[in-house]
Amino acid sequence: MAAESTPLALPVLPLDDEVVLPGMVVPLDLSDSEVRAAVEAAQAAARDEPGKPKVLLVPRVDGTYAGIGVLGTVEQVGRLADGDPGALIRGRARVRIGAGTTGPGAALWVEGTRIDESVPDPLPGHAAELVKEYKALATAWLRKRGAWQVVDRVQAIDDVSALADNSGYSPFLTTEQKVALLETTDPVARLKLATQQLRDHLAEQDVAETIAKDVQEGVDKQQREFLLRRQLEAVRKELRELNGEQDGDESDDYRARVEAADLPGKVREAALKEVDKLERSSDQSPEGSWIRTWLDTVLEMPWNERTEDSYDIQGAQAVLDAEHAGLQDVKERITEYLAVRKRRSDRGLGVVGGRRGGAVLALVGPPGVGKTSLGESVAHAMGRKFVRVALGGVRDEAEIRGHRRTYVGALPGRIARAIKEAGSMNPVVLLDEIDKVGSDFRGDPAAALLEVLDPAQNHTFRDHYLEVELDLSDVVFLATANVLEAIPEALLDRMELVRLDGYTEDEKIVIARDHLLPRQLERAGLQPDEVTIEEGALRKLAGEYTREAGVRNLERSVARLLRKVAAQHELGERELPFTVAEDDLRGLIGRPHHVPESAQEPAERRTAVPGVATGLAVTGAGGDVLYVEASLADPETGAAGLTLTGQLGDVMKESAQIALSFLRSHGAELELPVGDLKDRGVHIHFPAGAVPKDGPSAGITMTTALASLLSGRLVRTDVAMTGEVSLTGRVLPIGGVKQKLLAAHRAGVTTVIIPKRNEPDLDDVPAEVLEKLDVHAVTDVRQVLELALSPATHGAASEVPVAA
Repeated sequence: MAAESTPLALPVLPLDDEVVLPGMVVPLDLSDSEVRAAVEAAQAAARDEPGKPKVLLVPRVDGTYAGIGVLGTVEQVGRLADGDPGALIRGRARVRIGAGTTGPGAALWVEGTRIDESVPDPLPGHAAELVKEYKALATAWLRKRGAWQVVDRVQAIDDVSALADNSGYSPFLTTEQKVALLETTDPVARLKLATQQLRDHLAEQDVAETIAKDVQEGVDKQQREFLLRRQLEAVRKELRELNGEQDGDESDDYRARVEAADLPGKVREAALKEVDKLERSSDQSPEGSWIRTWLDTVLEMPWNERTEDSYDIQGAQAVLDAEHAGLQDVKERITEYLAVRKRRSDRGLGVVGGRRGGAVLALVGPPGVGKTSLGESVAHAMGRKFVRVALGGVRDEAEIRGHRRTYVGALPGRIARAIKEAGSMNPVVLLDEIDKVGSDFRGDPAAALLEVLDPAQNHTFRDHYLEVELDLSDVVFLATANVLEAIPEALLDRMELVRLDGYTEDEKIVIARDHLLPRQLERAGLQPDEVTIEEGALRKLAGEYTREAGVRNLERSVARLLRKVAAQHELGERELPFTVAEDDLRGLIGRPHHVPESAQEPAERRTAVPGVATGLAVTGAGGDVLYVEASLADPETGAAGLTLTGQLGDVMKESAQIALSFLRSHGAELELPVGDLKDRGVHIHFPAGAVPKDGPSAGITMTTALASLLSGRLVRTDVAMTGEVSLTGRVLPIGGVKQKLLAAHRAGVTTVIIPKRNEPDLDDVPAEVLEKLDVHAVTDVRQVLELALSPATHGAASEVPVAA
């Protein structure tokens, strides 16, 4: 560490935007008043003291003095090379500046303490390495500049402090960098800083030299290439003249490629026309590059390439069953398609009326049910190539149909590029997220898909870039969507709809055991025999930790569980192999997030007070339970009428009006105190107020909630319902029965009320779900109230909750 000695009184010689380090000798112009005043003051003080006059050289940057200066001796006073008066000053040592003091002359005098910068002898290992590195870097830099005499001088310096201060002569250092060197009092740290500065400068020089070299090489290469091409053209011209041939150019190559390619007749004709244009165009014409790009694209398309379908129907079904559990509808549709293809092929009916037997399926269902991964499994089962086209967020019609090739950077559309990528004319093309397609001033991509997905038109599909007919009739298109209503009706009409309404709990257990767990074990770096998850734990994960239609969150929960076990093993907290039981889940991944209503204590249940009923709804994420709460305002407030909250749509608001009107007109028949409805305000609320809700299917739920409120009878905890209500009390049919019953099953509901006219929809519900549900098909609200409301108690009708 640097030590400090006794104070010195020195005149200050300020240096504007310049730094002098110890060991440096610099000439200073005495015509500067501050420099002259400091030198004269030093000379005056030196008359009384032995030795040369001493000054304190202090850098001044933007008017601010540094905290450390350099003790300098005035070696000589005379004339500079230009004839002006000057002084030669040598830097001696660092001085820490203290308080101001008095002295002779007009200069500013300060007290300073000389800093001892001695280093131990011998040098520590890291300091010796720094000395070697600095000398090597300085030598490399000086040799680049041709300063050979200075190299020997630098190599002769052995003192660490002097070697570091020698970098003050470097012209590439900024004033701030030199000030940093000055203020670094530790010699080893200062040498380290000087080494880093020199290393950075050499790196910048290397980059600059590399760029200059690359630019020069590029220019030389272009000039050489230009000359060689001109010489080659002259040689070819002479050869053609000797052989009596006509002039030709690269268009001959394209003509040969087109004639040799296996192209359909009309495509060959169009390509040869473009070759004719290329032959007539000049080398400088931009049209030539457009034509060459177009010809390259056409020649790369697999016009007559097709993969042979695998007609092993049982094998294809086995592949689908092995890769996906459940999803019987889409599996049956693919099996039917392959069976029909096989029979058509056996009877020579592969092409009828120019059309082949492709398929266009729309897989609609909530997220996480396997729509996207199903496309790859279908291609695997059929033995075809697979291409995925992501349509989410696409707003430009040209993304589907391609750009006109006169535009700069024109490309074929995504459909044509998918065929080119697949390398065959009959791949499986997955149009992912077709319900997320947007539209703006650039057109409507959904409208452009109409021709692509129409089996009666897509055998003559025309891409705007190719401008030749592209036969898409043999392609199997699988479009995936979450929300059916977001797909334009005309587009939906061209596709065969297959609904994937979600998995039952038993199917989720099979998927987790056979697919998710092996995959996540591999990703967690675990062997199958190291961690085992019991079926009860998987069932609890599916039922209480994740309540969803698909299995995406279930897979995340399994991954989190395995990560926790792996981390505990690495920390030495758990031995492997380990079996995860149902009771271990809370300690590993925390508490459950979804507790079934039936499993809660009676006082904690949502329907523990009159006026709350359980409904069923369909969302973009599948089915879900929906609670309806009703209350009556205090008659003294005078707030009569109906208030609805929960971000409801117009149809749902109308359903609430109908429910209220039905109870007002039939209250006496139902033995309800309907007089309260005339004088007191009715408030109906749908919790999760930030989520928009609409539709008529909550009609009987609102009626039941109001009837429970008026009668004081609780709605049964195990009952959920769905159905539209009319003014006469009829229960009308609704949609999404399968998704709603799956949601009821997931939520632990055991009794479900549906409209009588929806009874045929129960055929779509898995048998294991129907076995656990008591489904009542009703035609009238009176039946709903009999099933849903608990038996009346004495005086219950007068105990009507009042809104606070």
